[in-house]
Amino acid sequence: MQTILGSTGIIGTELAKALPAFTPYVRLVSRSPKAIIGNEQLMSADLMKAEDADRAVAGSEIVYLTVGLPYDIKVWTRDWPILMGNVIAACKKHHAKLVFFDNVYPYGKVDGWMNEETAFAPSSKKGEARARIDRMVLDAVAKGEIEAILARAADFYGITPLAYTYLLVIQNFAKGKKAQWLVDANTRHTFTHVKDAAYGTALLGNTPDAYNQIWHLPSDMSSPTGKEFIEIAAKEFGVKPAFMTIPKWMMTIMGWFNPMMKEIGEMLYQNEVDYLFDCTKFNSRFDYRAMTYAEGIHDIALDMQAVKAKPVKA
Repeated sequence: MQTILGSTGIIGTELAKALPAFTPYVRLVSRSPKAIIGNEQLMSADLMKAEDADRAVAGSEIVYLTVGLPYDIKVWTRDWPILMGNVIAACKKHHAKLVFFDNVYPYGKVDGWMNEETAFAPSSKKGEARARIDRMVLDAVAKGEIEAILARAADFYGITPLAYTYLLVIQNFAKGKKAQWLVDANTRHTFTHVKDAAYGTALLGNTPDAYNQIWHLPSDMSSPTGKEFIEIAAKEFGVKPAFMTIPKWMMTIMGWFNPMMKEIGEMLYQNEVDYLFDCTKFNSRFDYRAMTYAEGIHDIALDMQAVKAKPVKA
């Protein structure tokens, strides 16, 4: 049995679609799980409760933690250590391997390429929160309590409100509006397509010698500038690559009135300098190529047509 904890988010959903290539036995766990392929085992659980986490993990060979807590530093600081502690304890008890779907926040502001050897130096409260739970996993591995993988993705792109490229660029172009970009459209930025992230996570989870390591998930390392990303998207949607940049000072003012904008504000350092995500380790180990940005945006456009995706709100 391979179990996804947090199966209703965008990564959990795409991971559920990817896992049948590796196993016919998939369990989807969330507060209100929904079938995605059709033959999964569904389980309702609150992972903040140790007994629920234990029940969710029991009988699992591999556990994928893809939970997304509300984007609120107070929630992250309070809840993430409890949730992670419950999952680690359950994996230890039931001898289940853990694959934690993670981000690059623990690295902080990096000058140059981020890779698996980049030191933890968080430059935000959210980075500190993520570094804390990463260390919980790494400490459990070092003690021989569990086998685990930290699978990191760069910023997402795909049909999800978690991707600002979807909210500010793709949706706007699809509606015939001008695109928007955060802070500086001339810096380079690596993005990870949600489908590449999910398949890469499934592949790592089903590779025995990949455990007890940090991995960067497959991403197109050409890393376009914001202006170049906008031009690729404009070409896909047959519109002019018109856009406006939202400066940091404007985001700060918006944060006075909008709690989400305030939460995003401390992470804007990622848009002030080049954000370069190196997945050479993954590329060298596996015969898999991430989608180019043109391919990825075309895939998003096809999915929008297929499901007649309604605009999502931040």
